[in-house]
Amino acid sequence: MNLELTDKHAIVTGGASGIGEAIVRGLVAEGARVTILDKDRVRGQDLQDELGASCVLFIELDLVDDQGCEDAVQQAVDQFGPVGILVNNAGFNDGVGLDSSVSDFRQSLERNLVQVFTMTHLCVPYLKAHHGAVVNVSSKVSATGQGGASGYGASKGGMNSLTREWALELASDGVRVNTVIPAEVWTPQYETWIQGVENPEETLQSIRNRIPLERRMTTSEEVADTVVFLASARASHTTGQLLFVDGGYVVLDNAGIELKD
Repeated sequence: MNLELTDKHAIVTGGASGIGEAIVRGLVAEGARVTILDKDRVRGQDLQDELGASCVLFIELDLVDDQGCEDAVQQAVDQFGPVGILVNNAGFNDGVGLDSSVSDFRQSLERNLVQVFTMTHLCVPYLKAHHGAVVNVSSKVSATGQGGASGYGASKGGMNSLTREWALELASDGVRVNTVIPAEVWTPQYETWIQGVENPEETLQSIRNRIPLERRMTTSEEVADTVVFLASARASHTTGQLLFVDGGYVVLDNAGIELKD
């Protein structure tokens, strides 16, 4: 299927590794030119070198830096032309809970939600002019809760709400806004976390057993495939949607049951 993404310019936040890297690879495979905004200089530069500077631009950036975001968008536009796709993927489950300080909570919102508004605000003029698309990457925590994740949960829930708000606000300009919601995805960040818990293999198997479809983790590529589709003209009449790519995890979690052999 031709997704009609050839020469489209996409910005992907947090695109240097994990789900973001898979999204970048998926977009490039469909012919898009991609700007990666990420703090990880080594992985970001390596990805640009691998995929080629003619189709990938890496900009080292902390997304809480408003002026840095503005400068990065301008640099991206100067390199690859107007932005037609924005993927708000960057985020981090930072463990800011009710026992954290109010300052920590505010910082969590800055890291995980405010930067989403910042980037969308900066890209909207280009998206309107070219009937572009925004794809947000949220988390199952927004639907299920987790405990000890007040900042992250509030941020991802806010992202879901902004998806509906922006889809309505931008519909008359032909801009589509959707959100992809993964649950348990095997990424380098996830692997680091699992290795830090007691009995990592037992914990991992317990998590797999709670995923109805094939009892396995979702891959980054499976999430990326949905993001790339939503960014494309093949999803031309889809907007304001929250799409779960989780092997049925959230349905099971809400049902409060366990799978049986």
